[in-house]
Amino acid sequence: MPGVTYEDTPLLADLMPWSVAPPRLGRSWPAGPDPASLRSRWDALVKAEGPGREVLFEPTRSRTLHTAVGQLPGRGGGTERLARATGPCPEPVRVLCAPFDEQWLIPDHRLIDAARPELWRVADERQIFVLETPGPSPAPGPLLLATSLLPLLRPGRVRPLYRRPGGTEPNLAPGLLDHLAARLGHTPAPPDVLAWIVAAARPGPRVPLTADPALWAHGVALGHRALWLMRRDGERPKLPGGRRPYVRAPLPPRPRALHYDRDEETLHLGEGRISPVPADAWDFEAGGVRVLERWFAARTAGGEPGTLAAIGPAGWPQTWTSELLELITVLALLAELRPSLDALTVTEPVTAAELRAAGVLPVPERARRPASVLDHQEEGPEGQFALL
Repeated sequence: MPGVTYEDTPLLADLMPWSVAPPRLGRSWPAGPDPASLRSRWDALVKAEGPGREVLFEPTRSRTLHTAVGQLPGRGGGTERLARATGPCPEPVRVLCAPFDEQWLIPDHRLIDAARPELWRVADERQIFVLETPGPSPAPGPLLLATSLLPLLRPGRVRPLYRRPGGTEPNLAPGLLDHLAARLGHTPAPPDVLAWIVAAARPGPRVPLTADPALWAHGVALGHRALWLMRRDGERPKLPGGRRPYVRAPLPPRPRALHYDRDEETLHLGEGRISPVPADAWDFEAGGVRVLERWFAARTAGGEPGTLAAIGPAGWPQTWTSELLELITVLALLAELRPSLDALTVTEPVTAAELRAAGVLPVPERARRPASVLDHQEEGPEGQFALL
């Protein structure tokens, strides 16, 4: 980004100091694009007996049928050993499994090798999680992703906007808001700082900051637009009339191949056709992978026969078609936004050296650790309440 030297641009890791490794499932079957299939997988597990249940579960060193763990924070579900479990499937929750790919997860601590309870404790309707795009860097596409859902993307770090539930205690370097207020002439809200970060982030990742109020307002507006498109909450995004994608030929029950006709701007799913699909939406990449191709593969790959992952919908659910149409829209609108983001040029930079002189950097170690957010008991193994 012109206007500021790369070496004196603050690091994202300093501006949003608390980060957590993403959850690690250890087995693929507790997550998937269809919640009904997850319930069927759970039912198949608890109906199996003896060695058959163990094979289906796919034990690891972190989780076996006899592992004792408590409930996930804020979630129900049993806490008895899975070897004895007979109850209904915990209600699946929406998660982000890959860039722009919202799927479902059985929220049961016994199924997840490393669930990261500290993330579950702060996950609510006010929270926004920020993470780097997985894969090679630099690569085409956005450097940072933002989601209101619990992210399962690996590798990288998850950076919540807030350290506590309810949108309190922003995960920003102590003193950063006050310093920006002094330089900008007004105190920015934490979501505005996040919007600027999403708009201005560059490889590293580093985040150039500005003391120019007009430029700040412009960058924040761009960032909020990107955040809205990535989070997809509230009003649904739409392309202008005449450019909205529609199903032109019904999708088959089991489309096996995905093909894009660039001349006709048509996406072929087997015999099915969707158009118009802008080339920028088809070409949109995250982490060096085409988003639409990865999304389609996640719904058609299928699991190995005899495993729980092999249990899936009998056909192509209508909800997947609706999700695909919205995803095409989101990618097209983000592609339109990209030139404006790339053109963002920092003037009146707020450098890392300036932040060090002001005492904002280096960040105190306490800011890199999770806050104490427990305001209720959490059920431990076998129904006992944990001493916390």
